[in-house]
Amino acid sequence: MLLCSSSPIFLARASSHPRKDSRSHVLAKLQSALVANSSIRFSVKYPFCCPHRLSINLKAERDFAISSVLGENQAMTTTEEDVQHCGIFDLDPSLEKFKDHLIYRSKKYVEQKSLIEKFEGSLEEFSQGYLKFGFNREQDAIVYREWAPAAQEAQLIGDFNGWDGSNHKMEKNEFGVWNIKIPDAGGKPSIPHNSRVKFRFKHGNGIWVDRIPAWIRYATVDPTRFAAPYDGVHWDPPPSERYIFKYSRPPKPAAPRIYEAHVGMSSSEPCVSTYREFADTVLPRIRANNYNTVQLMAILEHSYYGSFGYHVTNFFAVSSRSGTPEDLKYLIDKAHGLGLRVLMDVVHSHASNNVTDGLNGFDVGQGTQDSYFHNGERGYHKLWDSRLFNYANWEVLRFLLSNLRWWLDEFNFDGFRFDGVTSMLYHHHGINMVFTGNYTEYFSEATDVDAVVYMMLANHLVHNLLPDATVIAEDVSGMPALCRPDYEGGVGFDYRLAMAIPDRWIDFLKNKMDSEWSMKEIVWSLTNRRYTEKCVAYAESHDQAIVGDKTISFLLMDKVMYSGMSDLEPASPVIERGIALHKMIHFLTMALGGEGYLNFMGNEFGHPEWIDFPREGNSWSYDKCRRQWNLVDTDHLRYKHMNAFDRAMNLLDDRFHFLASEKQIVSSISEEDKVIVFERGDLVFVFNFHPENTYSGYKVGCDLPGKYRVTLDSDAFEFGGHGRVGHDIDHFTSPEGIPGVSETNFNNRPNSFKILSPARTCVVYYKVDETLQQPDEDTTGTETTVTQVLQDSQVDKTAESPSEETISTEETTVRQVLQDSPDLASDEVLVSSGIRDEKEIDTEDSTASD
Repeated sequence: MLLCSSSPIFLARASSHPRKDSRSHVLAKLQSALVANSSIRFSVKYPFCCPHRLSINLKAERDFAISSVLGENQAMTTTEEDVQHCGIFDLDPSLEKFKDHLIYRSKKYVEQKSLIEKFEGSLEEFSQGYLKFGFNREQDAIVYREWAPAAQEAQLIGDFNGWDGSNHKMEKNEFGVWNIKIPDAGGKPSIPHNSRVKFRFKHGNGIWVDRIPAWIRYATVDPTRFAAPYDGVHWDPPPSERYIFKYSRPPKPAAPRIYEAHVGMSSSEPCVSTYREFADTVLPRIRANNYNTVQLMAILEHSYYGSFGYHVTNFFAVSSRSGTPEDLKYLIDKAHGLGLRVLMDVVHSHASNNVTDGLNGFDVGQGTQDSYFHNGERGYHKLWDSRLFNYANWEVLRFLLSNLRWWLDEFNFDGFRFDGVTSMLYHHHGINMVFTGNYTEYFSEATDVDAVVYMMLANHLVHNLLPDATVIAEDVSGMPALCRPDYEGGVGFDYRLAMAIPDRWIDFLKNKMDSEWSMKEIVWSLTNRRYTEKCVAYAESHDQAIVGDKTISFLLMDKVMYSGMSDLEPASPVIERGIALHKMIHFLTMALGGEGYLNFMGNEFGHPEWIDFPREGNSWSYDKCRRQWNLVDTDHLRYKHMNAFDRAMNLLDDRFHFLASEKQIVSSISEEDKVIVFERGDLVFVFNFHPENTYSGYKVGCDLPGKYRVTLDSDAFEFGGHGRVGHDIDHFTSPEGIPGVSETNFNNRPNSFKILSPARTCVVYYKVDETLQQPDEDTTGTETTVTQVLQDSQVDKTAESPSEETISTEETTVRQVLQDSPDLASDEVLVSSGIRDEKEIDTEDSTASD
């Protein structure tokens, strides 16, 4: 959810005298963007290690609940020595000026974590609140517990007792927790599975109110009644009806390629789609386009469909519009079976203001310490019309941390994308705030330290429970150390969304002619991120597709898309430009914008129009709240070309892993030519944004000498291009300048080669490994080395536990290959395989030297 106008994330300047400290072996320093001679470098790799951690383990004293805001007299003592040294000061010496603030928040984090360990046993046990609160089976009975300290009396009502709670009164303990134990009847649960339930309580003015239990695991609404209130549903299916996961979680990829999706609007039909329909029809599309991660929106139950899932009413319940909890498990398991990881778009920044259906219904005027939310203005977000959590409250921490664990443990999610992090970080919530990158904007009284501590606890918990988890922050401010570990003094996220990038593209597309596009501004927007803090880049997400705005394809081609997308006739200039720039914008964002990439459902093939949820203003229509898959599936429509290119650029990363590479060097930014040249990993990327000029014999710099060939070309016929670039042409490098003296080289690169660069195209070149090349071998794929053959052979032997005879046969086969073609392997491999003798090689080397 976009909070305000995005601003650049400035890189801190590197110090020529890095801070040294005897308590740490960290001698790393920041590397800032170097813009000189049209060159930007990010190629240096620094080691990071910080042996000092900020956790304190104390002997557990287990109490059931502590319901209060922890005061100074309750806080445990943490010495200055425990938090004095944070690794972030070594990474960014500029943070030294704000050392007091950073040490203060780290100290608060240590103290809060230590208190949880003392009174709850551990953070992990604390996060299992769903095993105590809400409805749980205990010794042939159902036990229901609810935290409502402001309630004077309480009852459990539902279908099981005819909505009469007089015989099901609850008892309150010293911590404000109400509970009731309902024994089974006749060997069956007294509250049937899938039956409606509510929590009835009387507050201070004597009024009785009915509320959905805060920890409810399913909530539904009567579809036949307009604006009907939701009901809590007791979800405890018998073993025969519970979904059993079949597949394990896929391993964490080196870089996430994320497909952001909304299940409800994923059908081509004007209706709300289901989890199972999405699993069976959309997941295969995502896998076919070589994404490795799915990010699901609007999973938490929300009573207002048009909120895009951001006004959550029931945090432990799946959105019932798309099916049951078991249906969602089917979806996630299906994704895992396809090798796709699944992230949840989790909303802990605020809650729905809805009293009848949501958590806000438990606020009946009590003080902050007895509520989930702050009182007064601090507890209300005026732009979102929603309630704001009190992150210092013990039971709020239990609720939110348990919520994260619930989705990990019960549904096998692989991580989270935290929504609205900027709103959480600051008391002003980013409202009317333009972040310039000045550090005083991040570390002051405006910072909500309680929220920062919660996020540190959340990230620590998630990564302890699931070390391979991926956790992403939606933050527009660029707070330093947001994506550094908690033991360094950071907040602990793995990635932040690069939210300034889509704003730059929208500005160019709406306000500037092609000839006015600044290559330097584009490169600056894409590379302006904090060193050592990873970003997920995107050209457009759901934010850019909602009603009132336009997708990139619609900004480029607008109404012409309705009549000019058939390839049975020549493309108009508008369509030709639109498709070419759509491919270039998305690919440049992916290749240069971050360490991960995100695309919103449908944008991969240039989905036209915007998203508009059913509402009174459109007569409750679903026409714009769906995805028109028929457009990309129709063979004669040009949408297929954009989709094919999206698939190809993901496959390029799958093969060459350039997103995970720390080698990122922009060697040329030409405003006159409108050309950008850079290296990511060992690939060379050339983007020509000029609307007319094609350059023949265009000289580009590179790092490694040798032979280069095209591996991806946006002008290829299969991507709707003109096929002007030859893919079977060898490009041989020439050395540049004096070896080791970069200023004498071409664009600071030691080698160069010449290419053809057509207008409005992007072409990627890879270095051919000539030692492995065979005369008739297809060179467009990734070569297989002898080492890989040996590794594969070893994996097969380990996995299948073959007989000694089989192993002997495999070894003989590999040995025979090496004997027949010894030039395919290094001397080291030949010696280790027994093909050649070490003395023989030494003799040859000596002869060659003479």
